[in-house]
Formats: sequence, C-alpha cells, structure tokens
Amino acid sequence: MNITVFPKKLSGQVTVPPSKSVAHRMVIAAALSNGISEITNLYPSVDILATMDCMRALGAKIDFDGDKAVIEGIKDIPESAVLDCCESGSTLRFLIPVACALGVDTQFIGRGRLPQRPITPYLEEFPKHGVSFEYNNTMPFSTNGKLTGGKFYVDGGISSQFITGLLFALPLLEEDSEIILTSHLESKPYVDITLGTLREHGCQVEETKNGYFVKGGQHYMPFSGRVEGDYSQAAFFKVANSLGSDIDIAGLSEKSFQGDKKIVEICEKIVYNKNGGLQPFDLDCSDIPDLVPVLTVLGGFCEGKSYIRNAARLRIKECDRLSAISQCLNAIGGKVTELEDGLEIEGVGSLNGGEVDSFNDHRIAMSMAVAATRCTSPLKINGAECVSKSYPDFFEVYESIGGEISREP
Repeated sequence: MNITVFPKKLSGQVTVPPSKSVAHRMVIAAALSNGISEITNLYPSVDILATMDCMRALGAKIDFDGDKAVIEGIKDIPESAVLDCCESGSTLRFLIPVACALGVDTQFIGRGRLPQRPITPYLEEFPKHGVSFEYNNTMPFSTNGKLTGGKFYVDGGISSQFITGLLFALPLLEEDSEIILTSHLESKPYVDITLGTLREHGCQVEETKNGYFVKGGQHYMPFSGRVEGDYSQAAFFKVANSLGSDIDIAGLSEKSFQGDKKIVEICEKIVYNKNGGLQPFDLDCSDIPDLVPVLTVLGGFCEGKSYIRNAARLRIKECDRLSAISQCLNAIGGKVTELEDGLEIEGVGSLNGGEVDSFNDHRIAMSMAVAATRCTSPLKINGAECVSKSYPDFFEVYESIGGEISREP
C-alpha cells in the first residue's frame, strides 16, 4: 500500500499503543510461569503475534481477545517445534535460549531481513553448553540439545537482545549461571525492562561488575498486569509537536524503564529554543536506537548541524536505517550525511515533498509521515503497510488528529 500525506499540522489527542518491548517480555514470562497470567492493554502488532504463536508452539496456551491475553504456562514441553519469528528480531533472539533451556529441538524460520540478522553470541557460546546448531548464515536453522548452565561470555555491543534471551532462559536451568560481558553493554535500558519483568514473575538476577549472575532452579510465578504505553511510538508525536503540531499524548508512565523516554527530554529541553527555533543536538544514541529515524527528521529542522552518534547497529535492523532515512530525507530536500556510526544532519527549515520508499521499515514510514507535516507539497510513502509490524493503525490515528492522506493499493 502506498500512502500520500498532505502537508498539514496535527492537533488532538492520541493514546499511544502499548510498549512492544514490554509486551514481548510479559508474554514470554507468563508462558514460562507455573499457572495462569492475564495481560491487558496488549496490542496485536505482527511482532507480538509472532511471539505469542512461538510460545504456543513451545507448549503455552494463549487465549487472546481484544486487548487481553490469558496465558497458561507451559506444562507439557514438546520434543520439537517450529518457531516462525516473522520479521521480529526480539522474538528470535529472546526465544533461541528459551527453547534450548526447555530442551526442545527447534527449527527457526523468518522472513524479510531477519535471516541476515546475526545470532553470533549464541553460535559461539551454546556449543560449550550442550546445544548444537544447524546453521548456514540464514534461515531456516535448527537447534538441538538442552542448554546447561555455567559462564556465558557475550559481546554487549551487538544487541542487548542476546542478554535478555539469556536472562529469560538461565533461571530454568539446574545449574547457576553467569553472563560475563566482554564489552560495554549498549541499550541497557532494554535489559532493565527484562529485569523488571523477571522480578514480577519471581525470578531473581544479581547484577555483577561485569554482567549478571542467575541462580538455577528458579520457577516463574504467574502475574497479571497491564502493558504500559510505548515511548518509542510516542516519539513520532513528540517530534511532530516540536515541528509545530499540537498533540496531547496520553498513556505513558513517568516511572517507565524504557530508554526511549529520553525523547521527552530531547524535545522539551535539548532542542527547545525559547526564541521559537530549534537548536541543534549532538546525541549518543547507543541506548536509544529506535529513536534515530524520527530524530533525523527533527534534526532537519534545527538551526545548524545536528549529530547522531554510536548508531552503527541500525545498519542491521529491518533495513539499514542510517542509509534509508538519509536517502528519504535527501530525496525531498534534506541534507543528511552518513557517518561511519551515525549521521550529520544540516537543518533546512522545510522539505519539498515528493516520493520516498519505506524500505519495508515501520519506523522509516512513520518518521516520513511526521516529516510530511512540514513539507511544501504532498509526500508519497511507498510500502506504508509495513507499519503493521509495530503500529497497525498508525495512519488511522494520524487521520484522527487532522492528518490528510490518500491511499492506493
């Protein structure tokens, strides 16, 4: 589906969808619990549905209706399973260790860019702990054997998702285990979300000087709760406000562990200029990678040059996000230069409109819809259906606050 967005500032109230990061974790922990959990305010994005289907394949019973899931934890562990992770890196990287800890011989399948996303830490460490891989640098691939505990040495600079996957799996093992980070852990706020979820389900993890210690033989306890609002989705509306829209954003928790809560400070303090303009920024985005596409749009309207740094990992997301957002903005009058691990963005004041591709990336499509509010002519976004990955009704919400769009198949 291609969508043309007409230049218009937005006004009204939105309730942001539930956090995808929190929802993944709550579903997995509930499925590993001994009993029945109830999760409310659950949003049926493609990624969350993939995680639920995978946990069903591993033996959980999940009844999902409206925005509520009733989850009965795994009782009978299957000998083998096929886990379709769709395009979700979180689903894949969280569940490889979980399936191995349960001793399920598993085939993992996926599509889009997922088959090319690395799983290196598991390939390096798991053969030392009883698990073998049938892996040829793509999907499908298989794991065989039951994971055993001990010391796991993990590069913290590839993705925090590997740490989360291990943290979910290690309490299930008989032996005590230790995660030893061999480099600085990037995106640590995501691991903090995981630790909070584990605590709510009765599993204890001790943070050490170089990583985490996890006692074996623990049991997940059922827990009922509500998924909090997603700051990474709120970021699109926060940036739109900085560009002149007037959107009241509801559904966020000020006590959230989400690293993307940083968007509030960025929009309200860092780029705020009491004289009416926007001052440029220089941001280390190692802990907030999901904000980079829409921050690039914001930088295009700041007075001077802005910089995004420590964002090389965005080259292995749903697309090469550094390249994609640069191409999109430059195609409509922006001035964005790719750096080795980030971007240089020169403020231009306004954009021309025209036509861009979404690169099959939900965050690129939504970021360009925000950019359209300050274009001088309509902006066509090709492949806009990709927003279903995280925010299926984004464009309907966009229209509800005054956005004007037209659709074509």
